Amino acid sequence: MGRRQDLGEARHYIDGQWGQAAGRIEVIDPATEHVVGWASAGTPADVDAAVGAARRALPGWSTVELGERVAVVQRLAKALAERSGELMEVISTEMGSPLWVSERVQVGLPMMVLDAFPEVARAFPFEEELGNSLVVREPVGVVGCITPWNYPLYLAVCKVVPALLAGCTVVLKPSEITPFDATVLAQATESAGLPAGVVNVVHGYGTEVGEALAGHADVDMVSFTGSTSAGRRVAATAAATVKRVALELGGKSATVVLDDADLAKAVAAGASMCFLNSGQTCTALGRLLVPQARLAEAEAVAAAVAERHVVGDPFDPATRVGPVVSARQRATVRGYIDGALAQGARLVVGGADAPDGLDAGYYVRPTVFSSVERGMTIAQEEVFGPVLAILPYGDDDDAVDIANDTIYGLSAAVWSADEERAMAVARRLRSGQVEVNGGRYNPAAPFGGYRQSGTGRELGAHGLAEFLEVKSIQR
Repeated sequence: MGRRQDLGEARHYIDGQWGQAAGRIEVIDPATEHVVGWASAGTPADVDAAVGAARRALPGWSTVELGERVAVVQRLAKALAERSGELMEVISTEMGSPLWVSERVQVGLPMMVLDAFPEVARAFPFEEELGNSLVVREPVGVVGCITPWNYPLYLAVCKVVPALLAGCTVVLKPSEITPFDATVLAQATESAGLPAGVVNVVHGYGTEVGEALAGHADVDMVSFTGSTSAGRRVAATAAATVKRVALELGGKSATVVLDDADLAKAVAAGASMCFLNSGQTCTALGRLLVPQARLAEAEAVAAAVAERHVVGDPFDPATRVGPVVSARQRATVRGYIDGALAQGARLVVGGADAPDGLDAGYYVRPTVFSSVERGMTIAQEEVFGPVLAILPYGDDDDAVDIANDTIYGLSAAVWSADEERAMAVARRLRSGQVEVNGGRYNPAAPFGGYRQSGTGRELGAHGLAEFLEVKSIQR
């Protein structure tokens, strides 16, 4: 298995037909800095065509029996599973994930979601009796799905699959940085037998295609994953037509290590989650909160973890950390590292310099800062790179206060030898999800954030409900 030297061109998929735009956008392999393909540069006219196709397909798809919609999703899962090796190569080439991350996360998690959703849909209460009323849940309509580059296939599946099961039709706008996995997804919908127009893909820049999709009068809902700043823009644009908006945005998540925890295990787990996917994860545990008395011990463990995370070519089996996605992203991460030093954070390991021997590619060294104060930029803003900030705390109340002291509320983790104590702290964290002592990912549990980490939920019954309207029929 190796990198793709030429991924070709990612074309629009509208009303069951593949179309080529007049303009093209370069797609760059972040490990080599070479152009490996192009994405069609879509326009508002392309969005109009895709939305029109989705609108025409809606009456037919929305009345298909649930059992057949489930069967289509199961066929979609089979089609993607048959191309899992290809998807791993494509995603590792277009965004730089090490192959092991592409296998377990970039492709593995979407397959888990595809496997979980059919049972969720079968058990979902689409109708219920309430006194003299019949409460009916119906598809919201045409859905615009706007997805980012960090987990491109997974985040598309988290939107497209429940929308289809709800009876909605879809226009997907993937990131122009990582367009090729969306091509495989569209091809898989063809293999699954979806009617033309039910799923459409329009490539291009967010400022053109994303804006047109969010503001389109015939789009009933927009589901967006990306930065908080971009999410604000999507919500403002969508407000003009008062459509439903679901936003999965940024985070500045904390690992809270209580004083009775296995510190070595907790710190290693938190640091590893910070460095996963080169830190380009909305739920990255970028803040590590440890008791003041155990700060030096935590620093040593985190430094050892950083040193074990070998940086290199995504297709080298020894690599744990690949490049960040672009030159722009690398500059952003380096800016945060330089800013942390300027504000007085203490560098434990790493730094802004390029890793030894990697002159090409957008690489950043896994970096650990300690003695970070809660008001520092590195403790407040989402870095989206492999940078860990260690913050000491006094008691449990202080730890909770620090953990909640950002504009975000997406994810968190708590470690303690006493599960009841850990659960008590978890309940106090203003976060959409909390892992207790390394709790496992659950594709049937709702995912989303508090505060400026977003609105709405994905996955499970809550994620399916996002794509449904509620009607009361009185009798």
